[in-house]
Amino acid sequence: MTPAFPTALPAPACAPLSAGPARRWLTLAGTALVLLVSGCATTALPEAGSGTTGTPSATPPVSASAPRLPSYRLPSDVPLSTIGTAETALPSVATLDAPADLWDRIRRGFAMPDLEGDLVRDREQWYATRPDYMQRMTERSSRYLFHIVEEIERRNMPMELALLPFIESAFNPQAVSSARAAGMWQFMPATGQSFDLKQNAFRDDRRDVLASTRAALDYLQQLYGRFGDWHLALAAYNWGQGNVNRAITNNQRLGKPTGYTDLNMPAETRLYVPKLQAVENILARPEAYNTTLPLIGNHPFFDTVALERDMDVALIARLAEVAEKDFRALNPSLRQPIVMAAGTPHVLLPWDNALIFQRNLQAYTGPLASWTAWVVPTTMSVAQAADRAGMSEAELRAVNNIPPRMQVRAGSSLLVPRTDKRNGDVPVHVADNGQISFQPEVILKRTTVRARKGENLTRLAQRYGVSPVSVAGWNKLAVNAALKPGQRITLMLPQRVAVAKAASPSKAPAKKSATATPARKASPTASKPVKTKSKTATSASKTRVASSGKSDKKN
Repeated sequence: MTPAFPTALPAPACAPLSAGPARRWLTLAGTALVLLVSGCATTALPEAGSGTTGTPSATPPVSASAPRLPSYRLPSDVPLSTIGTAETALPSVATLDAPADLWDRIRRGFAMPDLEGDLVRDREQWYATRPDYMQRMTERSSRYLFHIVEEIERRNMPMELALLPFIESAFNPQAVSSARAAGMWQFMPATGQSFDLKQNAFRDDRRDVLASTRAALDYLQQLYGRFGDWHLALAAYNWGQGNVNRAITNNQRLGKPTGYTDLNMPAETRLYVPKLQAVENILARPEAYNTTLPLIGNHPFFDTVALERDMDVALIARLAEVAEKDFRALNPSLRQPIVMAAGTPHVLLPWDNALIFQRNLQAYTGPLASWTAWVVPTTMSVAQAADRAGMSEAELRAVNNIPPRMQVRAGSSLLVPRTDKRNGDVPVHVADNGQISFQPEVILKRTTVRARKGENLTRLAQRYGVSPVSVAGWNKLAVNAALKPGQRITLMLPQRVAVAKAASPSKAPAKKSATATPARKASPTASKPVKTKSKTATSASKTRVASSGKSDKKN
């Protein structure tokens, strides 16, 4: 056994003067090590030669002339303190077993403080007594939940947030609220725009699985950074951060607490976190609530496939060998029958079908897209636009969701069939920003009429073919108000707007269409307004709108 230290080290003074630099360094190093060890001892150093014969000494011998180092033994008059015991809270040992399924993985990530109270128990009862609803909701989540869990773990956020789409939309990416919030995470239009969720004529990224999840988690992280409390961050997600901030300020002014349960909030926001807590409790212990959860494997449901060219939705589904409705369930942001690669460079497909799609696409030799986008050069009627696009008016209305009695404004991006002249992929500025705007074919013109003898407001409205409720609102009268003979009544009567194309320089300009005006002496049996047909020129040059009176500019 090699001793811990040399059995003997010469003192520095005993080193021969002729020793080399290496020998002198070793001598000094050995001496320093002896002094260091000796200084840390709690008992006096043994005398030289006092070690056991035949056993290497743990410390080098010290000569009688060498000075003794001080001992660090405590004085005998200093009492020792009693040795006590204390309990320690050790962190729980994390299991190394892989989660059995995605629900198990979610449960392991719960990190928010639990919320207690009657509201939570009320929501638990509400969900537990609707097993069919819970079954549909959890089955629908199986397409998207793995991706959300992955993103939350990557950001080190509480796993309770993965359950938020249960509260917002029941995991329906096509859900739209009465306040126009859309998608799985229910983004309002303005909030979606602030998080770069495109909303145009061809797609709505508030419904996109990847984009909306990214935006929602960004927003929640931002809210938590502002309020420092997940319950308050969730309240702000539902109610708005400005409203939550004002509620906190009001409580601070009154000297009241500023926790989630302490704030004065609308009923919907007050129930928001209790709903999430109730769903968490049910998913944590489904057997306690007589609930059966569908099996969701702890693996991806879909894969991302890149697109280099515009492709019809029907063709993608056929090459991937999936039903079109299943394809749209994974790609709910698409509004049209075509995927524009410039704006949507990738699509989601079921995991196994992604490989099938790529294999079939390599063997496919036909056209990839039968649609393209056409930017309308000038305001025109739907019939004129359909004629330019080479399709029927009914088909143009159906594909582009054009309401009746509307004209298409200049700059609108319409989806039209590809032709030899229009056969290219949609450019990025159109795919990302394409919008459709309309203006009414018929506008309302303010007109004053006189009531007849014995006529009330309802009969007068029927005589001019307008709604009695509208006439009452225009004149601030009751719907069945009696009218005096000759009493002046204001009506907003329809006036058709004609779209006339400018003639060539050698021809006279097209005439404006006649406008409909109420007859001064209408037949007592007349119940419809007088209609006149607009005269529309058919030349191929620019169009203009001929109108009089005020036009409604609503989009």
